[in-house]
Amino acid sequence: MKKHTLAARVEQISPFQVMAVLARAKALEAQGHPVIHLEVGEPDFSAVNPVEAAGVQAILQHQTGYTAATGLPELKQAISDYYASRYHVKVAPQRIIITPGASGALLLMSSLMVNAGAEVLMPDPCYPCNRHFVMQVGGHPTMLPTMPEQDFSLTEQQVKDAWQDHTAGVWLASPANPTGAVLSKEYLASMWRTVASLGGHLLVDEIYQGLVYEGEDFTALSLSDDLFVINSFSKYFAMTGWRLGWLVVPEWAVEGATKLAQNFFISAPSVSQHAAIRAFQTDALAECEQRRQIFSKRRNVLLAGLKSLGLPVIAPAQGAFYVYVDVSEITDNAMEWCLELLEQEHVALTPGADFGVAKAHHYVRFAYANDEDKIRQALSRIGRFMKVNAA
Repeated sequence: MKKHTLAARVEQISPFQVMAVLARAKALEAQGHPVIHLEVGEPDFSAVNPVEAAGVQAILQHQTGYTAATGLPELKQAISDYYASRYHVKVAPQRIIITPGASGALLLMSSLMVNAGAEVLMPDPCYPCNRHFVMQVGGHPTMLPTMPEQDFSLTEQQVKDAWQDHTAGVWLASPANPTGAVLSKEYLASMWRTVASLGGHLLVDEIYQGLVYEGEDFTALSLSDDLFVINSFSKYFAMTGWRLGWLVVPEWAVEGATKLAQNFFISAPSVSQHAAIRAFQTDALAECEQRRQIFSKRRNVLLAGLKSLGLPVIAPAQGAFYVYVDVSEITDNAMEWCLELLEQEHVALTPGADFGVAKAHHYVRFAYANDEDKIRQALSRIGRFMKVNAA
């Protein structure tokens, strides 16, 4: 009998190292140990009450069938109105493609703009699935090492030096995972001019949009109608399991994106779409803003605690709910450090190797998607861990 083999592309995909941390954390919890989770990139809130109620109402009204492939017209209009009211940017509803989560948008974007053999430039570190989606369409993600002194952002010179005939574009994120860094409007405008002059496309991942504590909360769509933006209901709106996101494309790409969406997804989840319309009403947005303030307070607690422990925060952590920390003074292997911390003090963190290659073993990501008391407890445990292991 012939032995079955997986497609070669499966071998290209790296597993999340944090899965080893999560597996051990679950085992410790099963043994009765209280683990504090600062590794999970998911809000510890559920969707706001009006959105949940709208989802229930959609089910009761049997609004559970397929929608148009690119999304409910009412939802696309609500997102368009949101861009206009909050960011003072006109985005035609037909340019908005509703997707099954931001992951669906990344798959759509890769298939739309990356030919087999083409290259996409992205910063190291960055969200790991970005490079994996490029690989899935036969493209080549090129991670360009970035410096903490430049907030882990690519420079224009790096892009120019790395650009080749087969380079398709540049993918950025703001606020960024894992660093929490927020790109300035001036930076993005300059990068867009550079990429456009080289004949490539620019994608800006804005899935943490709204969760900004320092710097300007804006959208890259204010710079041009000719670039691409991904967004999601998972972070600011805390709708992770509803699996709903969107991709904004230039007018010239609408037909191609529609064709791909029809074939890939049929449609995004209908109940989630009906519920998400409610997310843009004043009371729901006010509750989301209250939660942003809670995240901001948690951030301050974590930053102050890390400073007191002598753990250097090497990116400004202006947005999202992440802090990227340099642990190279106390370990030469962040993954081992994370596992030992979990074992001894039951605090779960994410090792930097999940996000890149360049000096990744120097870094650890903290996620402050947990309440202030738990963050304080975690800091106390980490301090004790560092003291014991320094002896």
